[in-house]
Amino acid sequence: MAEPVRVRRLTDQEGQKLQQIVRRGSTSSVRYRRAMMLLASAGGNRVPVIAQLVQADEDTVRVVIHRFNEIGLACLDPRWAGGRPRLLSDDDEDFVVQTATTRPTKLGQPFTRWSIRKLAAYLRKVHGRVIRIGREALRCLLARRGVTFQRTKTWKESPDPDRDAKLDRIEEVLERFPDRVFAFDEFGPLGIRPMGGSCWAPVGRPERHPATYHRTHGVRYFHGCYSIGDDTLWGVNRRKKGTANTLAALRSIRAARPDGAPIYVILDNLSAHKSETIRRWARKNRVELCFTPTYASWANPIEAHFGPLRQFTVANSNHHNHTVQTRALHAYLRWRNKNVRHPDVLAAQRKERARLRSEKGIRWGGRPALIA
Repeated sequence: MAEPVRVRRLTDQEGQKLQQIVRRGSTSSVRYRRAMMLLASAGGNRVPVIAQLVQADEDTVRVVIHRFNEIGLACLDPRWAGGRPRLLSDDDEDFVVQTATTRPTKLGQPFTRWSIRKLAAYLRKVHGRVIRIGREALRCLLARRGVTFQRTKTWKESPDPDRDAKLDRIEEVLERFPDRVFAFDEFGPLGIRPMGGSCWAPVGRPERHPATYHRTHGVRYFHGCYSIGDDTLWGVNRRKKGTANTLAALRSIRAARPDGAPIYVILDNLSAHKSETIRRWARKNRVELCFTPTYASWANPIEAHFGPLRQFTVANSNHHNHTVQTRALHAYLRWRNKNVRHPDVLAAQRKERARLRSEKGIRWGGRPALIA
């Protein structure tokens, strides 16, 4: 049997970039949906689940994943081209792009970055090859090849000495025990204020929200739990993060599989997730905590599902208080768990419930209760 289609292991920079796109949503719909596909696949979600998550065809998801495995993050921007034939050969264009993305000091030039004029002049007199190209044509070539003038940024490489071992364990449990793997993470802070977003509106008349000057409601943190096998997301808002709230979430996860068999929970390295109280409870209740590496929370499967949660409940909202905000979150979760399902997931869920009733005599409605 052919192996399931899945993205290769992400680098720290790729994982953080995809996570940033999904969390912020401030990009084109094409980049957002493709980033969500890749992040969901990296988190262990199968192609049918990803297709339902982004409302796309399964073949489209497979194409994007294969393309990422070939060219990396460049697959986020599909290239549609036309017009007259190019005047430079592919080899010449590759040389131009390579030169533009090389620091000038490494090529013996006395400056830290290229300008279009300096780059065009350098290409005309480079030793062993002469490329005559105008400034505008050079600018268009670089834009077509995905090279733009950007501000320099920094990123964090994971310093975790057990990075590969942790990622290997996460991949192993996702592959071997998908029906017994859960993910947990906090989402927030969630404040009470008008939130920018997007919606359909007449041209030139966007929906507007009133500004606020005094914010006295404080913040909340959504403690989310995600079942890989059931494709079910649930959770509750809390005033703060902490060991007690994390333990309550883990207990709700354990209640989702009441048969006493081992379960696996993927979560990040927040100190509130690693206290001795939680570790002692996990050992007693046969719960294995699979921690993501430092600065690699993108490996948590729940991250891809937080993107739609933010876009459809927080963005473009103006909740009056945290009670209203919490009701909106729960209403969306009920809709999501009812509608965004793959038929195979529903069949597996019914089979699991039937097995529990027959073997253990346990009555279980199939949906974990919201944390109190």
